[in-house]
Amino acid sequence: MLKLTDVSVHYGAFQALHEINMDVGVGELVVLLGANGAGKSTIFRTISGLSKPSGGSIQFLNENIGGLSPDRLVEAGIVQCAEGRKLFPQMSVYENLLLGGYVRRKNKDSLKKALEEIYQLFPILKEKRNDPAGSLSGGQQQMLAIGRALMSKPKLVLFDEPSIGLAPLIVEQVFEVIQEIHRNGTTVLLAEQNANAALKIADRGYVIENGRIVLVGTSGELFANDEIRKAYIGA
Repeated sequence: MLKLTDVSVHYGAFQALHEINMDVGVGELVVLLGANGAGKSTIFRTISGLSKPSGGSIQFLNENIGGLSPDRLVEAGIVQCAEGRKLFPQMSVYENLLLGGYVRRKNKDSLKKALEEIYQLFPILKEKRNDPAGSLSGGQQQMLAIGRALMSKPKLVLFDEPSIGLAPLIVEQVFEVIQEIHRNGTTVLLAEQNANAALKIADRGYVIENGRIVLVGTSGELFANDEIRKAYIGA
């Protein structure tokens, strides 16, 4: 479904990504593990059109998408659930969700159906639909960010550090939701520092350090790797 081949990214003279090779198959849940600053978000920004690759190619459903604008990529079926949630705090829960469905705005029935599906997945969002997004708890805001991402009916969702800043119990709930989204047929690429939680739900994984992919394997292989356990899990 998604294939990165020798993708490099420069910010001026600084090279942020070095010849990244990754692929995500249809229906997979793939995790990208790495410490803060390793390059996970840069990969996501490049896939979603917010950063331009200086080399290599990005293909989605066998089409070259490198350099396409973010709105074109959302229309194509790629949506990013950004780190830090990036909600509009003064706007209501309902208004935030509608913004997520902007590409479907001409099809009112489809938009209404998508909204009902989000409310079914997150009943608390229906209950608080008229409340300002900024008044929600951290966990509820993360649910809203996920719901907003799903409003466009994406084929591939990029979850960038969904567990960051959340209590362990809420992290568990968030990962259960990501699992359910995956089970319902959406392909998922998940960037995480929380290897313990991520590897429990992922099919495969990549490890990135200093802008380079340094390890690839199944979730079981990565979980059993001593270096990974010491660096990200604690063992």
